[in-house]
Amino acid sequence: MTNTSGKAPTTTPEAVPAPQYDATKARKAVWAALVGSSLEAFDFYVFAYFSAIFAPALFFPDLEPAAALLGSFAFIAVAFVVRPIGAIIFGNLGDRIGRKNTLIITITIMGIATGVIGLLPDFSTIGLAAPALLLLLRVVQGLSLGGEWSGGILVAVEQVEPKRRGFYAALPQLGSPVGTTLTASLLIILPLLIPAEDMATWGWRIPFLLAFPLLAVSLYLRLAIDETPVFKTILAANKRERIPVLAAFKKYPVGIIVAIGAALLGIGSYSLMNTYTIGYGISVLGFSYPDLALATLIGSLLQFVTIPLFGLLANRIGSAKVVVIGAIGTLLVAFPMYFLLQFATFQILVGTMIIGGILPTLAWAGLGGLMANIFGGPVRYSAMAIAYAVAAALSGAIPALTQGLSIATDAAWWHPGIVLASISLITLVCALVASRWKRPVDEIAE
Repeated sequence: MTNTSGKAPTTTPEAVPAPQYDATKARKAVWAALVGSSLEAFDFYVFAYFSAIFAPALFFPDLEPAAALLGSFAFIAVAFVVRPIGAIIFGNLGDRIGRKNTLIITITIMGIATGVIGLLPDFSTIGLAAPALLLLLRVVQGLSLGGEWSGGILVAVEQVEPKRRGFYAALPQLGSPVGTTLTASLLIILPLLIPAEDMATWGWRIPFLLAFPLLAVSLYLRLAIDETPVFKTILAANKRERIPVLAAFKKYPVGIIVAIGAALLGIGSYSLMNTYTIGYGISVLGFSYPDLALATLIGSLLQFVTIPLFGLLANRIGSAKVVVIGAIGTLLVAFPMYFLLQFATFQILVGTMIIGGILPTLAWAGLGGLMANIFGGPVRYSAMAIAYAVAAALSGAIPALTQGLSIATDAAWWHPGIVLASISLITLVCALVASRWKRPVDEIAE
């Protein structure tokens, strides 16, 4: 009988092979995802600290200090702005050629771009070409990052059955505290070994150059993993979309908007706490950057415990509800936290980094599972990449936005609290919506 409905014929359940999950392969995939996300976070935080401390004098020496810092933060934002373009490119690839192959491409581009920043001459050597080259490398980083996070989450979560995905989606998020810990450790150790004037001339290059050996480790692990059972099933069932990015927008327009909002706190809080607050702590509150690095390090070390625990909680109550709890907690402490920070003691600084890290970490730990539960397998890479990239692009503007708010309010103590409370509220609403959605049992069905 001829099909005249205009719809694709329904695939019978017998024709669709069930994904075959393997615990050993899942563990290998998690390690590969974790190392890759660690390199991503390391690259991000190295550039963030570099932008707050060294870049204004090295690449914008002709500007006033406040304007130079604003320009430096703008370079951070550029990488986030181009992320959606990278998400379209690599999301499409991830749903067409596979999660593994796409991740190998993204990590290679990102690692090389970061390492080359450590080789750049500064303004005093080549003039305006220095910030121009730095901008170019930030654009390359941003494009590769557009497909890195979503692919890292998927190689982990698509290796295990859905009921365990909350935990496996949380584990790659450990890359953030790994990156922060490594970066903060370098900022503590390097000034002890290298005089301040040498740090400002060549010592700042060392963290960037470390991206090369980290890239080698990442490639070794990613080349050794297998493609995910879910993508293999999509291939076997001939369920790949012709243009996955367009299909994602067509099938999940509301889901993408919800995912963007749900991601804002997890991403934006790091931009605020680990980028803006570093520069604010130095320029306004009078902290030294080793003190700020040590406080950040202490807060990051706690995440090695809290993220896995939050992942286990996600297995029990759902990833979206974990994000809801984190958003509520952060909303409640946003203003008190920045009020106490005005007293400028190291103990209060550490407490701020701990509280301001743990509560948004709930939203961060549950984010991957929340997104994976919204979207179907054939467009999951594209949809997650786009949602995360747009949220990251918005978050990338937070340091510059908060700096502008600081200038407008004469650095009033409450100005960062406005930003943190706002993104917490947006994430809370979107996570509440996501908590009511359930994926079908057959995750490759459309």
